[in-house]
Amino acid sequence: MRFTKMHGAGNDYVYIDAFREPLATDASQLAPAISDRHFGVGGDGLVVIAPSERADARMRMYNADGTESEMCGNAVRCVAKYVYDHGLARKPQLTIETGRGVLSLDLEVRDNRVQRVTVDMAEPILAADKIPTTLTGDKVVDVPVQGLLDLQDDGWVQAAGLDPRMTCVSMGNPHAVLYCADVAKVPLERIGKTLEHAAVFPRRMNIHFVQIQMLEEVSMRTWERGSGITLACGTGASAVCVAGVLSGRSGRRILAHLPGGDLELHWAENGHVYMTGPAVEVFSGEWNR
Repeated sequence: MRFTKMHGAGNDYVYIDAFREPLATDASQLAPAISDRHFGVGGDGLVVIAPSERADARMRMYNADGTESEMCGNAVRCVAKYVYDHGLARKPQLTIETGRGVLSLDLEVRDNRVQRVTVDMAEPILAADKIPTTLTGDKVVDVPVQGLLDLQDDGWVQAAGLDPRMTCVSMGNPHAVLYCADVAKVPLERIGKTLEHAAVFPRRMNIHFVQIQMLEEVSMRTWERGSGITLACGTGASAVCVAGVLSGRSGRRILAHLPGGDLELHWAENGHVYMTGPAVEVFSGEWNR
């Protein structure tokens, strides 16, 4: 089975072209094996690029633990690059079917190859039960995390300058955003896992810690449900843009610095979030297992 390794700002996945080679195995079982960084190809998960009756292509995305996710912003940019660069649809504007619905993407092409992609991420979902959480209300903005975290735990809260409140947003998949003075001092592997599985999140949760640099610039670190720490999260950066506006911490346009690179976000007046970032093909190979 042929595969292609790609990444968007370091958020890397293994991609299978089901146009040319229909997947002959269960993707949820394949994902943990092929994503393993020691015994497989290595990646944050598996993405299947397949034909669609509604769009230029369909994306199905599986986390490294085999669970299927509704959406991945970095992966959908890479899908668009693959579709264009490999001749599946040679258009500067593409549509990709996802678990969130059909998304529109504008391609920046140089030397006949896609370099960057702008994705219309659609409108954020803000109602608590639609995110989903068991919390109540039209919006979950600056809700205390007391009870979800041990706020006296070994001093990291003070060291990181944590604001012990969270804002929740869905971009087709669920996100919780917390703010702090120093994202580098958050013990993300431990805290991310704790919050991902908190009882108030019935479908688990993607967790983001954000440091405000200025009104239009932030730094963030991400714990993705089913994958753990990742170098970038496109839907998460989109959620951070929305959360910053809702909580009055940042503007409608932001530059988000993630460990794997930068993403540009804009929560436009039409209610849609637009995300711009790179898409990179790393290598292709043959999976024989």
